[in-house]
Amino acid sequence: MALVPSPPRDKYPPLPDDKFPWKEPPPVAITPCDPWPPPYYLEDGLRKVTPYHYTYNTYCKQRWRGREILDIFASEFRDRPAEYYEQAIIDGRVVVNGKPVPSTKTIINNGDVISHTLHRHEPPCTAQPIGIVHEDNDMIVINKPAGMPVHPAGRYNFNSIIEIMRADRGYGWNPLPCNRLDRLTSGIMFIGKHKQAAEDMSAQIRGRTVKKEYITRVVGEFPEGEILCEKPILQISPKLGLNRVRANGKEAKTVFKRLAYYPPKDDGNNTQEQEGEKGPDGQPWKKLRGYSIVRCFPVTGRTHQLRVHLQFLGHPISNDPIYANQRVFGPSLGRGQSEDEDDEDIMSRLSRMGKEEVADAVAYHDEMVDAYNKRKAERMTGEKCKVCDTDLYSDPGVHELGIYLHARRYRCEEGKWDYQTGLPDWALPPPGYEGPTEGTEESDPLAVDLKKLGLEDEEPKEKVET
Repeated sequence: MALVPSPPRDKYPPLPDDKFPWKEPPPVAITPCDPWPPPYYLEDGLRKVTPYHYTYNTYCKQRWRGREILDIFASEFRDRPAEYYEQAIIDGRVVVNGKPVPSTKTIINNGDVISHTLHRHEPPCTAQPIGIVHEDNDMIVINKPAGMPVHPAGRYNFNSIIEIMRADRGYGWNPLPCNRLDRLTSGIMFIGKHKQAAEDMSAQIRGRTVKKEYITRVVGEFPEGEILCEKPILQISPKLGLNRVRANGKEAKTVFKRLAYYPPKDDGNNTQEQEGEKGPDGQPWKKLRGYSIVRCFPVTGRTHQLRVHLQFLGHPISNDPIYANQRVFGPSLGRGQSEDEDDEDIMSRLSRMGKEEVADAVAYHDEMVDAYNKRKAERMTGEKCKVCDTDLYSDPGVHELGIYLHARRYRCEEGKWDYQTGLPDWALPPPGYEGPTEGTEESDPLAVDLKKLGLEDEEPKEKVET
C-alpha cells in the first residue's frame, strides 16, 4: 500500500522541545484509511474491532538519535519480533520523513519523523455499555465500565472511552475527560462537552471542594471501624507499574470503612494451605478465605494509592494482578512490608509472570504488556492473520478485564452537586448471604469524622490515580 506525503500542518505530530523554527516540518505518512464509523462488533460479551490499517507517526526521541532504525524498532516496540520490522522496512511500510529508507541500518537523526504503517489488531474490551449518570449542556457524568482505557494508548485506539463515545455521538464530537481512572477500574468519570466546562471541573477535582468515594472487594476480614492509613508511597518500577509503602515515598492518606464481610461457607478458618506448591519463601501457598466489601476515601491522590494501602494493611483487592499475587509477594501478600531489601526479588518475579501465572489479568495491565507478551505463547490460537501474518491470540476472559475497584461517588463539598452509582455486582451479597445492597450514610467514608482523624483541612494534592 502506497504512503502519501501529507502537507497539512494539522496532520503533524507535536514538535519536540528542541524544534527547528528555521525549517518546515518534514512530511509524514498518513493513515491509508480512516474507518468511520469504527469497525466495532460484539461477540461473547466483548466489544471487538475489525483489524484495520493504521500509520503511527512520531518524531525522533533523544535516546534514538544516532541509532540504526531497525535497532530502534527491535528494542523499543517489542510487541512484534525484529524479523517483522526488518521486512516492514524493506517493504516500505516504515519510512522516514515520508520516504523509504535505503537500509535497515539507516541512522535516525534529530528532527526526523518516523512513520510505520501496519495492520492494527486491537485487544477486545468489555461489551458493557458506558452508563450515563447525568448529562447537561456542559458535562456528561458517566459510569465507566472496567476494562476500557480512557484515552487511545498503546494497543488501544477505537476501544477507548473517548472513541466509543465519539462513535455514538458523531465524528466531530470532542469528549474532554476531567478526571482519570485506570483501565482496570470502573466508576464515575466527568466528560466535558467544551473546553471551559472541562477546565472548571478539573480545577474542582484537583482542589479541596470535591470528595471521592471508592468501593472495593478485598481479601479476608477487614477490621471494623474507621481505619486511617498514612503510609507514604514510592514508585519502585514505572515499567512494571509497581508502587510500595516506603519511608522516603510521597505523603499518602486514605480512610477505609468496612461495609460488609462475607466469610467462607464451609468453615470459619480464613486460610487454607494448597498442597503441592510452595511460595518464594519455601512455604506452602495459603489460599485466603472470605472477603470484605470496603469503602475508601482517598485524602491524597497517589498512583495506586488505594491498592498499595490495602496491600500494606493485609487486605489487597481480591483480584489485583499485582498486589494480591502470592507468586510475587508470597503467602503474606506484602502485609506490613516497608523495607526495600526484597524489591529486586519482587520485580524479578513480577517481570516473569505470564506463562504459568493463573492471574491472566496481567496480560492486559497497561504497564506489563511488554513483559507478558514475551511469555503468552499459551494464548496463541495457532492461527495467523491472512493480511499481515501476525499471530492471533485467544480472547480474554471476563475476569481479566478489570479489578474489584469502583469509583462510586463524587460530590461537591459545597452541596452544588452529588453524583453516585449503585454498588457493582461483585459488591452485592453472594448467594446464601444477607448484606447491604446499597451504600448508607452510616457506612459512608464521606461521613467519617475527619476532624477526629486530624484530616479536616487536608487538601488532595493530585488527581486520584487508582
